[in-house]
Amino acid sequence: MRIRTAVALSAAPAAVAVLLLSAPPGQAASARAAARPAAPACAGSRLTVRAQAVPADRTVVRVQVTNHGRACAVDRVPTVTFGDLDGAAQPVPPGGSGPYRLDAGRTAYAAVRTVAHPADPEVRRVDSLTVWTDPSGPGRVFTAAELGAGGSVRVWEPVTTWWQPSAAAADRAIGLSR
Repeated sequence: MRIRTAVALSAAPAAVAVLLLSAPPGQAASARAAARPAAPACAGSRLTVRAQAVPADRTVVRVQVTNHGRACAVDRVPTVTFGDLDGAAQPVPPGGSGPYRLDAGRTAYAAVRTVAHPADPEVRRVDSLTVWTDPSGPGRVFTAAELGAGGSVRVWEPVTTWWQPSAAAADRAIGLSR
């Protein structure tokens, strides 16, 4: 499994400009929205993180984070790891860490494809998946049963979307039609 490095959320104005210039074309608008006036990193106690497997496609997990405090920033790509396996889901489209502004009372959505090809003989099975909204903070662990994924989560070459403003946008970003 490939490993994605994480960078702290604080970004100077010049760093934000670099992020905007280096963002893939389809993500430039999201990057601009995330680059609005700086917000402090979100306190984990002010966030609710949820995750659930898609019933029709158990290789996809929908993730959401809701901010119950004042405007703050989470990492623009959720960090998702799997049981005791090394590495994390890779972002789609490719990109590094950066701030994603989450206004008070708002929810952001991401989709995680845990297996690229379900019949691949390299598929591993784990009993949990962990989601971090900030790689430097604590993550939320979801068991396979809590996710609705059955007895295990199948994983091989996992990918995750950047945070999106709606569940439908996250589904589209990972190629899942609603």
